[in-house]
Amino acid sequence: LTLERPTILSSGILGISLDIFERLYRAGAGAVVTNSLSKEPWDGYANPTIFSVKGGGWLNAVGLSNPGAPNFAKMIASNKDVPIIVSLVGSVEDDFDFMVKQFESCKVSAYELNLSCPHVAKVGLEVGDDVELVKKIVKKVKSLTDVPVIAKVGLGTTNYLDTVSAACEAGADGITAINTIRAMAIDVETRKPILSNKIGGLSGTPIKPIAVRCVYEISSKFDVPIIGCGGISTWQDAVEFILAGATAVGIGTASFVNPALSLKIVKGLTSWANRQGCSSITELIGSVKLP
Repeated sequence: LTLERPTILSSGILGISLDIFERLYRAGAGAVVTNSLSKEPWDGYANPTIFSVKGGGWLNAVGLSNPGAPNFAKMIASNKDVPIIVSLVGSVEDDFDFMVKQFESCKVSAYELNLSCPHVAKVGLEVGDDVELVKKIVKKVKSLTDVPVIAKVGLGTTNYLDTVSAACEAGADGITAINTIRAMAIDVETRKPILSNKIGGLSGTPIKPIAVRCVYEISSKFDVPIIGCGGISTWQDAVEFILAGATAVGIGTASFVNPALSLKIVKGLTSWANRQGCSSITELIGSVKLP
């Protein structure tokens, strides 16, 4: 997968309309990842589903609401120019078999397998924590398509490095790290959880140091391209991920606030690489200097 720019719109952020994809691509995104798509349409959870937390973070439990893979395939059938990475979510191999076949006539640059949603039962972290199931799903999707297959991992009950290992063993072409982290907020006046689902996924600035650590650990152990994401809002944030070993960076929460942020980050990355005496940031991937 070759991208003009290393900035990717993360899944779950503005990711359900071809018109929006085209606008974001023109605004500097190197690629866009769709909202996670299921075999059938999902309504998601009742409101409230999103909550702002101190320190620049967001807590969300939208419930992976989406129109379903067949309907979404029709929505992007006319795509010609935008590098679209289709995010898929399911609980068994046959789910992914069905969904990938829906996109056979669409221009798709890659598939991202969401194996780590922290707030939807049976299709999220429960899948990612089952390393044998991870292998089966990755192998199945690899057998169905010629485009790259990327596994998105998160922090569940199993060591996430075991999930990465299983995905790589099954032939995954890349890893996205990390997903949002299970979290909760309570209204002290009503004494009730703020999100209707009680538990949600924490994203944004608070999780960046955790995400950088995970990218570094993955790149130190596995020879696989990594899309690093979690709390990126400035070019300096993106640099941290690249130095830790990320090949590209996923911009999520911050893109919701500023859809044109990708171009600003690209300009910052270009200037930084020039100051380092490099013609491309690829020369600096994983180049963090250790004591």
